Amino acid sequence: MPEQDPVYWDPYDPRFWNDPYPAYRRLRDEAPLYYNEKYDFYAVTRFADVERGLPDWQTFSSARGGILELIKSGIEIPPGTLIFEDPTVHDVHRRLLARVFTPRRIAELEPRVRDFCARTLDPLVGEREFDLVKAVCVQMPMRVIGMLLGIPEADQEAIRDSADAALRTEPGEQMDHQDGSHFSNELFRDYIEWRAKNPSDDLMTVLLNTEFEDEDGTTRTLTHDEALTYTTVVAGAGNETTGRLIGWLGSVLAQHPDQRRALVDDPSLIPGAIEEVLRYEPPGPSIARYVTRDVEFHGRTVPAGSAMLFIVAAANRDENRYPDPDRFDIHRKMSQQLTFGLGPHYCLGAALARLEGRVAMEEILKRFPRWEVDWDRTKLAQTTTVRGWETLPLTIG
Repeated sequence: MPEQDPVYWDPYDPRFWNDPYPAYRRLRDEAPLYYNEKYDFYAVTRFADVERGLPDWQTFSSARGGILELIKSGIEIPPGTLIFEDPTVHDVHRRLLARVFTPRRIAELEPRVRDFCARTLDPLVGEREFDLVKAVCVQMPMRVIGMLLGIPEADQEAIRDSADAALRTEPGEQMDHQDGSHFSNELFRDYIEWRAKNPSDDLMTVLLNTEFEDEDGTTRTLTHDEALTYTTVVAGAGNETTGRLIGWLGSVLAQHPDQRRALVDDPSLIPGAIEEVLRYEPPGPSIARYVTRDVEFHGRTVPAGSAMLFIVAAANRDENRYPDPDRFDIHRKMSQQLTFGLGPHYCLGAALARLEGRVAMEEILKRFPRWEVDWDRTKLAQTTTVRGWETLPLTIG
C-alpha cells in the first residue's frame, strides 16, 4: 500500500472546496493540532477541542476578529462590532442587541417571512427549472433583516449586494479587510439618520433609542456611528450564512430523495432536518481566534500571538461525537450543535436562521416535492468565513 503524502490543508486552496471532508478526517486522525506554515496559523478539528476552545475567550480572543485574514492583518477594529469583542465590552453590546432578537419579535416575523416565500415561489410553479440561490437564497435573508431593521424593500438589494461583495474572494486569494466595509456599510447611514427623525416599530428605532450603561458606567444611547456598525454586522452575518443554509438544504435533500419524501409526508420533521444540514454542511466552516497566552493541545504548545482556526465543519463530522458522521440523517438526535458557536459568542441570530430555514423548506416542499440538481451548472462560493452555493439550478419533476 503506497504511503500517503503528509497531511495538508489550506483554506484558500480550491482543491479543498468541493469536498473538504477527507482532508478534515486526516486532520482529526493525524494532526489534531495542525500548523500551516504558509499562512502561519494553527487549527483544531476534533469536537472535544472545538468545544473546549470556543467558550474560552480569555485564551482565544475575538478582539482582533473572528476571521483568519482579519486577525493576520492586525487592523484596528471599531467598537460595537460585537462579534469581534471580548467580555466585558462584548457583554454590554450583546445585551443591547439581545433586546431586539427576543423570541417574541422573531416569532412575529414568521407570517411576513412566509408571505415573502409565497410571493417568491408562486410565480415559479409550473417552471421546469430555476436557480434556488437566485430565487430564494440571496433574496430571503436580506428581506428578513430588512423587516427587522425597517429598511424599505427598494433599498435592500443594494445593501445585500454590498455585504456579499465584502465577503467574496477569488480562488486562492484572501479576503481584503483594509477598506473597513465589513464594519461600516455606508448604505445604512442615510437610513439611520432618517429613522432617528422618524421612529417606528422596528429594530433600528429600538437600537437608536434604548438607553444602556456602557463599559465606562455611563448611561446613554448609541451614537449613529455605533448604530451603523451594529447594523452592518447584523445584516452581514444574517444575510450570508442563512442564504447558504437554504442552499445546502436544496442540494443535500436532492442527494437524499427518500429523506426529502419523508419531509413532504411529515413537515414536523423539518426542524430536525435543518439541524442535520447545519451539522452536515455548516455555512460557516471555521471560526478564527487570536491566542492570548500559551496553550497546549495534544502535547504541543500553541504560542501566544498565534492565530487559531476552530474548524467546526470538521468537528461536526467527528466519529467520537456522532455515530456514522458522514451519513446524512434527518432523524439524528443531537445534544450539542457547534455550527452557531459556543459560549459568549453563540450566534444571536440562531433562532432567526432556524425560522427562515424552516419556513423556506415548508414552502418549497409544499410546491416542489421533487427536484434534481443540474450539478454541471452549479458553482460553489468559498471564503474562510462562509461556504455554500453561488448557483444551484434545480430541475423540477
